[in-house]
Amino acid sequence: MVTYDEDIEASLSRLTGLLSDSYDVSKRAIGLLLLQRDPEITQLVQEREGVRYTEIAEAVRTAQEAYGQPLAYVIARTRQGAARRIAAQTVSQTEGIHTGLPERLSELMMRPVTGIPILLLALIGLYYFVGVFGAGVVVGFLENTVFGEYINPWIKGVAVALIPWPVVRDLFVGDYGIVTLGLTYAFAIVLPIVGTFFIAFSLIEDSGYLPRLAMLIDRVFKKIGLSGRAVIPMVLGFGCDTMATIVTRTQETRRERTIATLLLALAIPCSAQLGVIFGVLSGRPLALLIWGGVVSGVFLLVGYLASKLIPGQRPSFFMEIPPLRLPRLGNILSKTYTRMQWYFVEVLPFFVLASFLIWLGDLTGVFQLIIKGLEPLMRLLDLPVEAATIFLYGFFRRDFGAAGLYDLYTSGVIAGVALVVAAVVLTLFIPCVAQFAVMLKERGAKTALAIGGFIFPFAFLVGFLLNQVLRFLEVKL
Repeated sequence: MVTYDEDIEASLSRLTGLLSDSYDVSKRAIGLLLLQRDPEITQLVQEREGVRYTEIAEAVRTAQEAYGQPLAYVIARTRQGAARRIAAQTVSQTEGIHTGLPERLSELMMRPVTGIPILLLALIGLYYFVGVFGAGVVVGFLENTVFGEYINPWIKGVAVALIPWPVVRDLFVGDYGIVTLGLTYAFAIVLPIVGTFFIAFSLIEDSGYLPRLAMLIDRVFKKIGLSGRAVIPMVLGFGCDTMATIVTRTQETRRERTIATLLLALAIPCSAQLGVIFGVLSGRPLALLIWGGVVSGVFLLVGYLASKLIPGQRPSFFMEIPPLRLPRLGNILSKTYTRMQWYFVEVLPFFVLASFLIWLGDLTGVFQLIIKGLEPLMRLLDLPVEAATIFLYGFFRRDFGAAGLYDLYTSGVIAGVALVVAAVVLTLFIPCVAQFAVMLKERGAKTALAIGGFIFPFAFLVGFLLNQVLRFLEVKL
């Protein structure tokens, strides 16, 4: 039998005394499951104990108050310690035992000296597959050939023939039309980028590399108030920050959940935004390096300051490492298909809705007022005034704003230092509507508004400082 610390043992004694009904397992086991807030056992005890359950629930709550971490985690750590002691007493290992290639590679992935170069190689592969192939080759074919030469001209012709009212026609095929803007962005620009990212992410996930990455970066994450476990929501954030914000529930403490939410909202670009920025900056390695360095620096700086300013217990980290294996094609296709299905069901409607709102805002003049209000900030950053539109787009969807930046880049409106500054500010800019709504639900209105109120001026401050430094140093991009 595993013996726990005094507080847990005292709570177990109290709970076993309060349990009056008979169960299929010992009352101590029921008490442990109650302390771990097992939903099925909690419901069973509530049904069987009746009015006595109020006192039982109070005992569980009192036990939890003595710890800064969930009791399920404390109990699991105690059990792991007991398991290690038993293993040390009963298991011996012969010196010089043969270690296979997967085990040696697994060790190399978790050691800083070798793990960091492996991580860089993985990022380079991601860059070429998503940024060059997805955002370059596939996007170029779909946007310029499929939509540019066939779909959009045909739809415009049909709209002119069938819709005599210019205002209504613009809703579908105008500058902000559902087809010419929303669906073109969704299918021709964002879809191939999201698709190639999901394939790459499924490959990494199925190989077992993510837990090893968590072990590699745990020491760095400790400096910013997180543990290696936070690699899961952070990596998921490169797919969708909204989904990743929900996954911050897996963090142990409220402090960690708050810091993770802040960093996701500030410095983690979603897959489409990341892919578009890779595509825009792929021909300028120095520009891409500056963008990555600034965003990474902001991530670490803000995380470090948040860890000092936000009160709470420091994180600890234990994670089971699964075997390293060759990814299975069936798993990769299945995971990619599921995520692509999520994209069509959850994200695609936002492009249609955003196109409608932008059309409505343009029709009523509201968006012109907002864009006018942003123009002084554009001039402060030495950006063309047209860039104000992409920040407005970015509030509806991060990928929508990134696609707008892609349009400005391909049309020659923005280039050089201004392009890098715009990419940095757009990455750090306030989260999209969907992510902000999840922040309100998960962290509460006070925390969500505080995060948004910090990010908006901070993003433009970073852009201003970056612009001044690059122009002072006369950096040519």
